[in-house]
Amino acid sequence: MAYQRILLVAASAAVLAACTPTVRIEPSDKPIKIDLNVKIDQTVRIQLDREVEDLIANNPDLF
Repeated sequence: MAYQRILLVAASAAVLAACTPTVRIEPSDKPIKIDLNVKIDQTVRIQLDREVEDLIANNPDLF
C-alpha cells in the first residue's frame, strides 16, 4: 500500500514537472529595417497659395 502511494506521488510529480511552460525569446539574425517614406510638400503649397493670393490681388477681375 505504501509502495503504491510513493509510486503515485512520484508519477504525479513527473507529470507536473513535464507540464512546465517554456518561453523562449531569441534575437533575430537579420537587422531591423525601418523604411520612412515621407514626402514633405508643405512649403510648395504655401508658396503656391501666396502666388495665387498675389495674382488675385493684382488682378481682381480674374474671377
